[in-house]
Amino acid sequence: MNIGEMNEINEINKKKVSVIITVKNEEKRISKLLDSLVPQEKPLEIIVVDSASTDRTTEIVEAYSRKYDFVKLIEHEGSRGESRNFGCERAAGDIYAFIDGDCTADKDWVKELRESLKKGDFVAGKTLYPGRIPYVAKMALYVYGIDVSYPSCNLAYKKECFPVFDPWFKTAEDIDLNLRAVKSRARFVYNEKAIVYHSAREDLYDFAKQSFWYGFGRGQLFIKHKRVGALSSLANLEKGDFNRWAILKRVFGALGLVVAIIVRGDTRL
Repeated sequence: MNIGEMNEINEINKKKVSVIITVKNEEKRISKLLDSLVPQEKPLEIIVVDSASTDRTTEIVEAYSRKYDFVKLIEHEGSRGESRNFGCERAAGDIYAFIDGDCTADKDWVKELRESLKKGDFVAGKTLYPGRIPYVAKMALYVYGIDVSYPSCNLAYKKECFPVFDPWFKTAEDIDLNLRAVKSRARFVYNEKAIVYHSAREDLYDFAKQSFWYGFGRGQLFIKHKRVGALSSLANLEKGDFNRWAILKRVFGALGLVVAIIVRGDTRL
């Protein structure tokens, strides 16, 4: 390792990580998430962007912000991508890390993300889905041999390499972000030690709704990028993934994709 590489690593160690969270009506889970974030490796700030919650979400976050000066609440109603951009614009960190309101982070999550960014420009961690409905493998989409389908519930970017989210997307704003980053030759790193636990859908209705919008997002990806892989990945079943939930995900996903193509990606449904 030369002196320049050592200096870059030392600079990463000093860089503040801004954790950006977009939420709406997460009063049942937001405390658990914040409890998992406040002990993370410093320097750190936590920015919660609330999208017009009607429950006690903002009240809970405000209580944390009074106790921890690095926890901040801002309010902005918009799409997930737009709200994340809004949070990034107000962040003081050199690294943007993203996690969702219905998640919790492993105790070394920020540390592992920071370690990975010593070797790359953006990093995805390992996301686990504990819950009643078994995990259904994500539908990989490859660009230049790199899987860009890692979700924004466990993702981090160096500030200077962050392409900003496209607010047009309903659900695939993270895939679009990663796709554009890879096409711009940003260096990607996957770190299975950067672990996030994501609450799984607990009933058929929520699972079907999530799958529909997932497919809708894939349709938007095809409309924007004209990549056939955005469509074909919906049909691919991974080895060992032949179960009713995987099939249902693809059925409802295909429906969402068809609707997206028909309405040309218009999200006003």
